[in-house]
Amino acid sequence: MGAEVSEPIISVRNLTKRFGAFTAVDRLAIDVSPGTIFAFLGANGSGKSTTIRMLIGLLRPTEGSIEVDGVDVIRHPRRVRDRIGYMGQRVSLYQGLSLRENVEFYAGLHGLAGSELEGRWGALRERFGLAEAEAERPENLAAGIRQRAGLALATLHRPRVLFLDEPTAGVDVHSRNLFWELIREEADAGRTVFVTTHFLEEVDYCDWASFIDEGTLIANATPEVLRRRHSGGFRVHVDGEPACELIAPAIDDAFFTTLDPLLAARPGARVRIDTPPMTDVFRRVVVESAQARRAQP
Repeated sequence: MGAEVSEPIISVRNLTKRFGAFTAVDRLAIDVSPGTIFAFLGANGSGKSTTIRMLIGLLRPTEGSIEVDGVDVIRHPRRVRDRIGYMGQRVSLYQGLSLRENVEFYAGLHGLAGSELEGRWGALRERFGLAEAEAERPENLAAGIRQRAGLALATLHRPRVLFLDEPTAGVDVHSRNLFWELIREEADAGRTVFVTTHFLEEVDYCDWASFIDEGTLIANATPEVLRRRHSGGFRVHVDGEPACELIAPAIDDAFFTTLDPLLAARPGARVRIDTPPMTDVFRRVVVESAQARRAQP
């Protein structure tokens, strides 16, 4: 028997949003597998934020269907909000309240109190390194700490799906790396993470990536497959006498079969593999999509 295939935890079909004569999202169809990190990418104005607002029930689509964790989002927009966590680029912490007071406010929205709240928040406070920030107001916190606090609050009610809209914007590289470690831990624990980012190198932290351009889905695959389809290949440098350079469409068993004779002829040779940057992949995807549109009758 074959491996069991999980039903998607997010399923979108023919999703369309028009504002008057302008189509912001055009017949979008995506599936997101449980426990994965799903990157949703596009330039400013491409339809990313409009899509997320529809997925979490804040904006009603013109056409199409959305199901998140078994809930029909269009019919029951409020019901889905109990099953998801959301964090935007501007972390939703209330200024004038301490972090602890923010925790109690959000907990109250989900009916958490007493020992249950203390147990959950105590574990998150330790894991996210927020003990020293608990008495501080958000406006006095460094961007990286405020970001970790936002993620902690988004997971306080233990949602099965996290929506993160450009969560690493405005923070330094070190804080971004720490944040992605936390995101991976969430996915490893079984939580599904739907994330947008304009840092294309962050796609390599993700299990799947979709590119949207002018409201239309133009690529939808794993980062490895996207590189294979939309790049000039992996540039492989082999030193030794003589040195040589190869272009490999993928780093797989077939590649190593080709590489073995070269290494056998160069004892002690070292290999360096240059991976195509995701910025180049995205640029090529957009160009190829534009060319395909122009070619249509």
